[in-house]
Amino acid sequence: MVATTERKTKDARREEILEAALHEFADNGLDGTSTEDIARRAGISQPYVFRLFGTKKQLFRAVVTRCFRETLELFQRAAEGLRGQEALHAIGQEYMNALQTDKLSLRAQMQAYAAAGDDAEIRAAVRAGYGDLVAYVRRVSGADWPEVWNFFAAGMFLNVLASMHVDDHPEPWMIDLLEGCGKNLDDLS
Repeated sequence: MVATTERKTKDARREEILEAALHEFADNGLDGTSTEDIARRAGISQPYVFRLFGTKKQLFRAVVTRCFRETLELFQRAAEGLRGQEALHAIGQEYMNALQTDKLSLRAQMQAYAAAGDDAEIRAAVRAGYGDLVAYVRRVSGADWPEVWNFFAAGMFLNVLASMHVDDHPEPWMIDLLEGCGKNLDDLS
């Protein structure tokens, strides 16, 4: 009997590469990641990565775009059927939960922000994705600009604290900052 292997579609392979790239970029950033490592993790050849994505930077942009799309989908699921303050609260709560349960996406997000500072193309992808989040939150909540600004400022603050693993042996200043923004460690765990 001859063993047969199932041939995957181009779209399936593309998703596998994006998932492998997410892990590698989240851990090592754009500059610290090699397409060879991504290909190895995805179980494919390096030339196939280039055939589907062109360049490492284009692959990074695709990962960034995917991360923002997934965050938007998280926001949409959280706010489903809700409007105003209820929607804003549900989105914020779900995002805080995600910060604790999905460290991979948090690391990838932080790498995207870091890379955006040095590269106009990546910056454009980050701006577009972040802009979609802001537009959605503003639309579903009906909040004015100061409230939207505060919502996203708190989110970025929580990103930074989550990236420092604030829930692992918190220092007094961390607790003070969280309490100052109306959060506590129980909200983050």
